[in-house]
Amino acid sequence: MSGTETKTEVFTITETGESAVESNTNKTRCIFEQYVQPCLAELFGTSLFVFVGCASVIGNVSQASGAIQPALAHGLALGVLIMILGQISGGHFNPAVSLSVYLCGGMELRLLLPYVLAQMSGGMIGAGLSKAIYPSSVYDASIGAAFVPSSDLAATTLAEAVMSMFLTTVVCMGAVNGQTRSPWAPFAIGLTVTANIFAGGIVSGACMNPARAFGPAVAANRWNHHWVYWVGPTCGALLTVSFIRLLLGDQKTRVVLK
Repeated sequence: MSGTETKTEVFTITETGESAVESNTNKTRCIFEQYVQPCLAELFGTSLFVFVGCASVIGNVSQASGAIQPALAHGLALGVLIMILGQISGGHFNPAVSLSVYLCGGMELRLLLPYVLAQMSGGMIGAGLSKAIYPSSVYDASIGAAFVPSSDLAATTLAEAVMSMFLTTVVCMGAVNGQTRSPWAPFAIGLTVTANIFAGGIVSGACMNPARAFGPAVAANRWNHHWVYWVGPTCGALLTVSFIRLLLGDQKTRVVLK
């Protein structure tokens, strides 16, 4: 009898130990998938997006195709990356987008700063890769695809704010807001970037993305009025949040007239 009790006790302890190991493994996997993997996806996706964007601008210097090449390259790259990485991180690749998504209730506060840091790091990696593959003469002629605002800083900042508002509205309404969410959101977001570059590229460069401006600025060491490409997109994102939270959002998102 004593022997039987001992064997049963040992078996119970062993089973409990295995359950504890499995529980710890699941907890670690959960932390990785909730916090680490999304930041890695933002880093990876922003690197590719900025690389394609910078390379399209640098290569366009010799081809002289106007805004067509950069517009299509940015829009297509962004749409594809959101489609393949959106289920992991939301596919932001843009600090202004992350800010608007958070303020519209689409992500946790604890992820906002890590996302922005990952996006800025990705911007530097992408810009560095484009600098590495092009001859210095071509790279210097295009200023490394860095953004240089026009002499009218007010008009440049306003253009960035309006275009960023358009972009973040499409993101929040197409991917966050429950009433208007659509599986076509990646396609719509890519088209929005393309349209904005066609519309405002000649005014401000149509950045709409502080990470896209930051990476080339670091690689080419061009910081002329760099603040424009942070202030404009941030103001555009805040305008989007105001419209959605007050007027356009669904019942869960609106803070008034529920």
